Formats: sequence, structure tokens, C-alpha cells
Amino acid sequence: MADQVAAMCEQLIKAVNVMMDAETNQIYRLEALKFCEEFKETSSFCVPCGLQLADKAQPAVVRHFGLQILEQVVKFRWNNMQQQEKVQLKECAMQLLSNGTHSILEEESHIKDVLSRIIVEMIKREWPQHWPDMLKEMEALTSQGVTQTELVMLILLRLAEDVITFQTLPTQRRRDIQQTLTQNMESIFSFMMAILHVNVEDYRKVKASPGHELQAKAHCRVAVATLNTLAGYIDWVSLVHITSGNCHLLEMLCLLLSEPELQLEAAECLLIAISRKGKLEDRKPFMLLFDDVAIHYILSAAQAVEVVERRYIFLKRLCQVLCALGSQLCSLVGSDVEVEVPANLSKYMEAFLAFTTHSSQFLKSSTLATWGSLFRHETLSKDPVVVEMTIKYLRASMINLVKTGFPSRDDNPSCEYSRVDFDSDEDFNSFFNSFRAQQGEVVRSACRIVPLEAFQIAAEWLQYQIASPIDTGDTTSKTAEGLCSLLSPSVVQWDAMTVFMECMVAQIFKNLDEERLPIDQSMELLQAVLNYDTKDPLILSCVLTNVTTLYSFQLVRQQFFKMSITFEVGQENKGPRTRAVKNVRRHACSSIIKICRDYPQFILPCFDMFYNHVKKLFSSDATLTHMEKCSLMESLVLISNQFKDFTKQKAFLDELMASVVAEWTSDEMRHALGDPAVFLSFVGADQVVTEQSKDTDTAGLNRGRLSFCLYAMLGVVKRSRWPSDLAEAKSGGFVVGYTPAGAPIYRNPFTTQFQVLLPNLLALIRTHNSLFMPENMARLSETFSRAHEVMDAEKNVVLGLSQHLLDIYDAPVYRSSLERMQGFFTMLYDNCFHVLGNAGLSLQQEFYTIEKLAEEIAGSAFVSLDHVPDHRLLLRVFLRQLVLSCPQEYYDSLLCPLLGPLFAYMQQVSICILPILGEEEEVVCQESQVTQEMLEEQLVRLLTREVLDLLSVSCISRKVPEPAANKEEIEVQTTSPGQPTEELTELGKCLMKHENIYMTLLTLSFTSLSWKDTTNCHRTASMVCWTLLRQVIGGNLLPEAVTWLYTSVLRGLQVHGQHEVCNSTLSQLAMLIYENLLPRYMELSAVMTQIPNISVDALDQYNHRLLDPNAQKVGDKKRKDQFKKLIAGTVGKALCQQFRKEVHIRNLPSLFKKPKPDKDVQNSEALGLAALFSPENNTL
Repeated sequence: MADQVAAMCEQLIKAVNVMMDAETNQIYRLEALKFCEEFKETSSFCVPCGLQLADKAQPAVVRHFGLQILEQVVKFRWNNMQQQEKVQLKECAMQLLSNGTHSILEEESHIKDVLSRIIVEMIKREWPQHWPDMLKEMEALTSQGVTQTELVMLILLRLAEDVITFQTLPTQRRRDIQQTLTQNMESIFSFMMAILHVNVEDYRKVKASPGHELQAKAHCRVAVATLNTLAGYIDWVSLVHITSGNCHLLEMLCLLLSEPELQLEAAECLLIAISRKGKLEDRKPFMLLFDDVAIHYILSAAQAVEVVERRYIFLKRLCQVLCALGSQLCSLVGSDVEVEVPANLSKYMEAFLAFTTHSSQFLKSSTLATWGSLFRHETLSKDPVVVEMTIKYLRASMINLVKTGFPSRDDNPSCEYSRVDFDSDEDFNSFFNSFRAQQGEVVRSACRIVPLEAFQIAAEWLQYQIASPIDTGDTTSKTAEGLCSLLSPSVVQWDAMTVFMECMVAQIFKNLDEERLPIDQSMELLQAVLNYDTKDPLILSCVLTNVTTLYSFQLVRQQFFKMSITFEVGQENKGPRTRAVKNVRRHACSSIIKICRDYPQFILPCFDMFYNHVKKLFSSDATLTHMEKCSLMESLVLISNQFKDFTKQKAFLDELMASVVAEWTSDEMRHALGDPAVFLSFVGADQVVTEQSKDTDTAGLNRGRLSFCLYAMLGVVKRSRWPSDLAEAKSGGFVVGYTPAGAPIYRNPFTTQFQVLLPNLLALIRTHNSLFMPENMARLSETFSRAHEVMDAEKNVVLGLSQHLLDIYDAPVYRSSLERMQGFFTMLYDNCFHVLGNAGLSLQQEFYTIEKLAEEIAGSAFVSLDHVPDHRLLLRVFLRQLVLSCPQEYYDSLLCPLLGPLFAYMQQVSICILPILGEEEEVVCQESQVTQEMLEEQLVRLLTREVLDLLSVSCISRKVPEPAANKEEIEVQTTSPGQPTEELTELGKCLMKHENIYMTLLTLSFTSLSWKDTTNCHRTASMVCWTLLRQVIGGNLLPEAVTWLYTSVLRGLQVHGQHEVCNSTLSQLAMLIYENLLPRYMELSAVMTQIPNISVDALDQYNHRLLDPNAQKVGDKKRKDQFKKLIAGTVGKALCQQFRKEVHIRNLPSLFKKPKPDKDVQNSEALGLAALFSPENNTL
């Protein structure tokens, strides 16, 4: 046998060397791998070969393979081994621990790791029942030296990870091991602490002695291993072990922060300890860390500033330690356990501020949550130390809000740290946007504590920016001479100051009485901002925000209106406009709309002046785009709503929209909008445009006319309103009657004009849908053949791709004639549906009573749907709005005729396109093809989400359970089964009256469970499916339909069962269907029998309990667990789990059996409790 083993070992060594040799041919490598794997699976020489290969004399790679063989034997063959073989293998493994490795500094870490894994696999199978002395044996090993001590630490850590963290073993074994660990935890902790103490002391003694460097390194290595092991236990052991001996462990960890070689691991342990939750009483000892000594060590450790990666990681951990300490402080101070504010709070706050002002943006961001907790804390936020620190924090945030530190640049100390933390500028930009949003929250909290001081800081900062000359820096705009780019120093400063100003103003009004508001100073600031003269679009945008923000103070004093209202023009640029210029002009429009929306009553006195000014702009300023003109019209409509007089508002709207109505209803426009061929010619999409010829003027003007009409319609229909106060609406002539329920019926001053505009709007929608038909696609010229495709910017949004900052802002809005045409078609389609969607909301009864409205919409919006691309089905913009705003009395006449065919169409679409999702073909694709496929898949996913969102908005209303009145009710509620609380909406009930519609809804929702979209699956399974099915289970569903519905849920489990959330909701749905429908449809039981590996006896038992009224009932939780076991065979596995070999660990005799009572207590003797209630007992 020895010869056979030796021969096999020789072959295995050759195979391992072939596998690991970089020069080996791939075919040979695969053959060698196959030989090794087959040996591990089938050979009877595994143990002797493994031990021989693991010998110290062999190279590390061969030893590792030998140990791997032994690990495989323990994992997969242990249950079939004889007791003697197990004992022998265990003895050999212990021998390997004792003298089977090289010294601690020479041995490879992967050898130590695999050796510790072998021991842990044995422990998981035999301890404590069959190996009671395991801990003593481990302790004995440590006395042999540092090498064995490190291995013991690795074993203890691995054991904790497998049992507690990853829970990779059956429940009973896990419970046995965890309970035994817990029982012995005091001695385990003392053991680890003693080893740490001894090795740290020895390390300190010898590290300074010349010639003892190796000895020092060895002790250091053991100390590091011990700290890592402690970290694996501190997370879950009882807090008593962490805080015992007056927090001896925490004190020791604080001292180790001063040891450069051990400080990172010590900080990790400290962080885990201080982050522990639990009873407040048990956490009180953590306050000792606010003592002088502990704070001194933490502060000293934070002093060094060099960017060495290990050192930087340590700083991050230390920062997290301070954050965790702050969280404990916030939990304990002001709670029932009566903890005083620590005397050393100022020292702690200074240390914390040091991290907030550190150059690393990541460290700054780590402190935000704790600052927020401190500023919101009822007791601490009033403490003088915190109040003083709040002002310092606000000063620090003046620097922190500035967007600097891009990894590709070198213009700030934080760039060096960013190169460690971020892979690219896009990565950093994404981080900084979320960092700044969090900062805004914290700054707002700080402003509540010191509102006036915050105002002073903001005012000084704004005045400083106004006084400073513009610094374009080295990244000027590529398209305009002398203008800033997004990264120019002036822009980032203005941007940061603007964010600060917005946060501050929002809070100052909430936290100061009117008489204390700094009105005069704010008026001076507003005047200064209005007088500030710049032509830079990026800075102008910040200036605009400051104007809008400071405008809030006009509520108290109304005097500067004229200046601010003429502010929106003044930036023009020859040649194509960049996005920055377009954005600032759009921002100006938004600012005016915002002011008119929020303060219309204050602007009403100036209405005529504003109206005349707008008319003058329309006639004289050729640079205003159609959208800008319509924004000004929108502002005028918002102010005109304050007339509160129907006749006056209608007359104004008639005048304002006269040119639009004339243009839109002209014969030329009617002819163009009604015929696809004429329309394409009208907008120039059938013409070839070259760089030389450019776009023809007539077609460009025609597109402009269409854009203007649609923007104007949308602006007015969105903003035209009656007064919200019923009395004012009555006196203004807006109320025309009442519904049977007594609700007022209003009229909108824009209705008459809208009814005139509607026919051509519907004609345009019909024509636009027809453009996707093959004959009309063929009419597109070569230039515009891709005019209907998704624009590049939209593609990036759909695919979640970021674009470089400078590219976005410096590029012209449209780079080519094709992009311009794509943008036009997108705008056209979007705006048509936005107008229709808003019409129902604004005009209400007057819109829904339009004659044959359902037919008109179906004959336009639903025409040629087979040809319309998925991303053009604007369900959310139009139909969702229609459903939400439609009065109940029009459900039958309008919504059912629209939603029925739409859902039927979407069901057909889903049957055709969704099975394709996720199917992989073995074809080599170009990157562009892959991107296109990803785009199409994501667009389909977004469309299906919109469809199911529309379905749930139409049919499902969520019911919040009413709070229980008393304790008994609470108990009843918590024990009742988890039935969904959703109910049908009134529209849902209406749709369910039509058999064809409700079958479509059921089919669509149940089919969606197996689409490759977990979000959809979870939402539909939890909210929609059962709510719909519950309505019809009393009817006459065909057995085939019931079987199909149930199978759909099981199919969903096969696709999504690997995800815990989906698994839970789908299992719940399957159980509801099975339990409610089995009594009438025994076919469901036949479906269950087809589930792989199902226990037929368990199924029969479950069915018996369901069908037999006299059968013993079991609790909900047990019933759910039983059902989950029955359907376990349908649950799909993740790809990474599909080919894993199962590990089977047998349970050992239970450690904690409950002793059976020796006799029947009830019948043997009188109970004390019974005596209390006996009628003979008169002594009470």
C-alpha cells in the first residue's frame, strides 16, 4: 500500500505543478485539474496521500493541495468514516498543528488558513459532545510557542465566523456550538486577553533591542491575530465580557492605538465594541471612553497626516470610532439611565471637528450622521459646548460644501486622498452629490440652533463672493472665450455659497419670530445681488437662486419687485447655445414661475406692468426661445388666478392665447397635422440636410410654431385654476352646480379655448403614432432615418451611465441636425400627452363630459400601437394622471373603454417580448450591439413597471390597519395571519364587472411574476395578485385557469426564489391560493405532486388538515413553515449555487434535553394555585 500511495503522490505532485505553471498549455492544465478533482472525489488513498503531500519538506503549493484533500475528506466523507478513522485523522491534524508547519514568520498564510479550516470542520461535526476537551487542547497548543498560538487564534476566529456570522451549518449543530461557546465565553475571553497582553508586552520589550527584530515581528504577528479573533467575538458576545473589569478590554485597545503595527486592528475592535446596541443600562460603561486618558490616546493617534494607505485606513476607522462614541452619547444622555453630559465633551468635539476639517472628503462625509444626531438631540443641542461647536461647524461647512478634490486634478490637498477612494472623476462626482445633500440636512439642523449666527455667516460669504473678481482657473469654457467651466474656482465657490444660503433661509423663517428676522440686512443683500453684473452663465445661475431665496424676505417688505422681474434676460451668445447658457435661461424662467406661484398675491398689484413688459419682450427680443416665452405666459396665468373673477380671467386668457388658437386651428396646420406624409414634409424630416446646406429655414420655423403652440397649451392648461376657497369661487362665478354627493362642480376659464384646440391635438397624436408605420418610416430622409431612436443623453439615463461634467455643460444642446430632430419628436410626443394628462386634472368635469371623449382618445393615442416603440408609450404621463383625476361617475363611460383594450394589448406585448429577456445566445457581439441589447432590455423593464404601476393605481388601494385600542387587541393583531391589507379601488370594482378585463388583469399580473424583474415580482405578488384573485374566487373559475394561476406563482418562485424578499411574498401568495382554492379545486394538489422532491406523505397530511374540519389545527408560523417545505423544490437557485456540492453535517445527541416529569403532577397533589380559589379556604 505504501508503494501505491507513493506512486499516487508522485502523480498528484506532477499534476499540481502542471496546473500552477504559467507556461502550461490550457488542454494539459484542464486534464491535470480533472485528474486531481477525480482523485479527491473517488480515491480511497485521500488521507494517506493528503498527509504525505502536506509534509513540511514539500513546496508550499503541494502542501496546500495535500491539506485541501484532507479538508475535502472531512467535509464530504466524515459521515461515512469509521470512528477509528475519524480519531486517527483528528490526531494527525493536531500533530500538523503542533509541528507540521514552518515558523510563524516563514509559513505561508494560505497554509495556515487551510490548516485552521480542517480543524474547524472537525469541530463543527464533533464538538462539544464527542470532543469535550477541544478548548483545553487548544490552550495546551499555545504553550508550545507563537506559531501554534497564531494557528489557535485562526481556528477560534474561523469557528466564530462559520457559526455566528455566516451560519454555515444546520440549526441544531449551530445552537449546540453557540451555547457551548457562550457558556465558556468568560474563560475564552480571559484566554485571548492573556495572550494579547503577554505578546504585546513581549513585543514592546524586544522591538527596541538590536538583533531581536524577528522575535518582535513574531510577537506582533500573534498580537494582530489575537486582535482579529477578538473582533470576531466582540460583535456578538454579551456586553458584560466587553465592559468587565472596569472596561479593561477597551482601555487596552485605547493604549494599543499608539502602536503603529497594531493600531489598525485595535481600532477595528474598538469600533465593533462601541457600535454595539443593547440595553442602555449595559452600555453605560462606554461613557468611560470620554475620560481624559482614553480621549488623549484617541487624539494622539489621529495626529499624523501622511497619506500612506494603511495609515489612512486607520484614520477612517478612528473616525468611525468617534462617530460610534457620539451615537452612544446621543443614546445615553437624556435617557432613563440618567447619564450626565461628560465633562470632557469639548475635547471630544474638538477631535470630531478635526476629522470634519480633514482634507479627505471621505472622512468629512463619515462625520455627518453624528453631527446630525448631536444637532437634533433634545438635551445636547442646548449644551453650551455644542452650541459653540455648531458655529464652528457652520464655518467648516463653508469649505466642505465646495466641490473640490477630483482624483484627476491636483488643485487641492483632498485630490491625493480622492485618488485612494475613487476610481474616476464620475465616481467622485456621484459621491459628492450625495455628500452635499447630506451636508444640507446637517447645515439645516445647525441653523435651527444658531439661526442669526448662520445668517451672518451666509451674508458675509455672499458679500465676499460679490466683491471677489471672477477666477476662471485653468479649466475655462471650451466654447466661449473667458467664461468659467463647472470646475472654475469662482463657480465652485458661488455654488457652495448658494447651497448654504438656501439651507439657512429655509430654517431662519421656521425658528425666528417675525420681529427678530434680519429684514434690513437681507434687503441690502438682495439689492447687492440684483446689482451684481456678470455675463457668466454658471455664476448667473447661482445669482438667480440667491435672488429667489432672498425674495422670501419680501413677504415682510415689498419694494424691489421691478428690479428682480426684469432680471431674466441678459445672456446671449453668438452661435449654438451651450447647455450652460440654456440652463441659466431656463433657470431664470423657473425662478419667475416659482415667485409667481409662491407669492402671487404680492405680485398682483404689478400685474399690468409685468404683462406689458412681457408683450414688449415678445415683440422685440428674437433670442427668446419658445419654451422661455411660454414660461413667461405661465407666470402671467399664475398671477391672473388671483383675479378670482371668471369673466376677467377668461378675457385675459382669450387675449393671451389668441395667436396660439389662430395658429393651431389654421387650415395649413390642420392639413399638416392630419396626414403623416404632409406632416413629415412640414417639419422637414423627409429632406436631406448636409453640413453645408444646414436645415431649411421653413421647416425649422414650422417646428418652432408647433413647439410654441404645444408649450403654450401645456403651460396654460397646467396653471389655469379657480380659487381654492369655495366662497371666493362662488362669488367669482366659477361654480356651475353640484354633484349628487353635494360636491361643487367648477368651470375653468380656459375650457372654451381648450375645446377648440383639442381636435388638432388628437389629430397630431394620431399622426405621430402613424409615423412609426413602415410606409412612413420609409419617407424619412437619409439624414433623419434615426430620428425616432432614443437620444444619446436619454440612453445614458436609462442605462445609468454618467457623463463627464465638463462634457455636459460645455457641449451645445444639439450637436447635429439629427439630434435636433430627435429632440423635436421627443418633445412633441411628450408634450401632447402632458397636455392631455393635465387637462383632466385642471378642467375636471368639463373635460370628462366632452362628447365621445373615450372614442376620440382611443382613435388617436391607441392607433398603430404595434408599430410605436416601447419607450414612446407614455402611460405614466397621461393614463396614470387620467385615472387619478377622473371622477367616479365617468369610470364606465371613459376609463373602462380605454383601460380594457390597453391592458389586453400590453398582455399580448408581454407574451411576445418578455420571454426573450435574459435568454443568452452564444454569439460574439460588438460592444455597440451589447449596449443596444442592454438598452432594449432596460426599456422593456421600465415599460412593464409602468404597466403594472398603472394596474395597481387603477385597482389597488392600500388599507392601513387601525391602531388597537387596548392590549388584548394588540395581542390579537400580532397573532393573526399575515393577510394582505390591500383592497380594490372603486375603479377596480368597476373594471372587475367586465369579465374580459378582469381576466386580462389577472393574466397580466400573474404572468409578471416570472418576468426577470425582482422589483416587479415583489410588488405584484405582495399587493396586486391576491387582491384581484380574491374578488373572483367565489365565481366559476375554470379548473384550467386556477391551475395556470397557481403554476404561475410556482414559476415565479423558480425564477426569483433565490431572493429572500421575493421568496417570502411568493410563498405567502402560493399558500393563500392553495388554502383558499383547494377545497373546490383538487387539481391544485395534482400540481403540487409534480414539485421535485416533494414528500407525498407530508402533502397528504397538509391537505387533510385543510379539508377535514375535525382535524387538529396548527399555528400560522408552523403552517407556513410546512408549506414552504412542500414547495421548496420549486425554488430556483442562484447561478453561483447551482453546481455546488452539498455539505451534510449530522446532528449530535442534544445537549439540552428537557427532563420528562416523573409523575402526573395534576393528579398527584393539590396545587397551591388551586387552593387559593377553593370555596373551603376561608383563611384569605
